[in-house]
Amino acid sequence: MAKRLSAGILLYRRRSDALEVFLVHPGGPFWAKKDDGAWSIPKGEYAEGDDPLAAAKREFQEETGFALDGTFTPLAPVKQPSGKIVSAWAVEGDVDPASLTSNTFELEWPPKSGRRREFPEVDRAGWFDLPAARRKLLPGQRPLLDQLEERILRRWADR
Repeated sequence: MAKRLSAGILLYRRRSDALEVFLVHPGGPFWAKKDDGAWSIPKGEYAEGDDPLAAAKREFQEETGFALDGTFTPLAPVKQPSGKIVSAWAVEGDVDPASLTSNTFELEWPPKSGRRREFPEVDRAGWFDLPAARRKLLPGQRPLLDQLEERILRRWADR
């Protein structure tokens, strides 16, 4: 069985000496009423042998409509409960969640109805301080916040 690989971007910004991260909420009917523990970093799958950073940038843009530039700091990959391995990069930047534009996917809805509907892959996004982000983020991605906090806050303290 091939490894399931995913790559994403953990966008962060500094606000009043606090660190905030940009998270997205998955679209579609399965996630509509879920909040805490349901949000994610913008990410998507890629094939083994593909450039994971290029995939992460592509997925970020597809899911949010925003293209990013900057210094991309690699974080240690995390393994999700599903077995999927997520590689992520942290980058400092700022985007307006109100300007989010996501790609879409098609799904038979309601199930077994024969009707296909289109849903946004991401239905909303937001900036969260670290305590709120830990509550909102999928449990398997929370170690990315620990890595970000350790690296970025240490760098800010050195300035």
